[in-house]
Amino acid sequence: MANWRITPVTHLWRRHPAVRTGDDLSYGERAADRMRNAMGSWGFIAAALTFLAGWMIGNGSNGFDPYPYILLNLILSCVAALQGAILLIAAKRSDQISAELAIHDYETNQEALAILTELRLLALAETDEHG
Repeated sequence: MANWRITPVTHLWRRHPAVRTGDDLSYGERAADRMRNAMGSWGFIAAALTFLAGWMIGNGSNGFDPYPYILLNLILSCVAALQGAILLIAAKRSDQISAELAIHDYETNQEALAILTELRLLALAETDEHG
């Protein structure tokens, strides 16, 4: 029985010849890729929950930000505002990757069509010679 290893589909585009990677990307594009990968992970969720729990435990009712944690609410509001913008930038980058893949697929299809047309013409010419 074959031992199959499943590769996440979200990372296959990195090896695709049509998608720019590494030094071909601008600083903003690389940052968007890193942020998308970091903010869309279980590690980010675990870190956020750990931070919130630590804040609440560390402050209790007599800390520098007592219940109802007004400073924490302000910080979370700022993070949410920035996170919305960051996620839009990451979505824009994903759209760019999809567009690059679609252009590559179209060009590949056009090349294949040209090859098939040439082969059909050669087959017709060969048939006319022998027929």
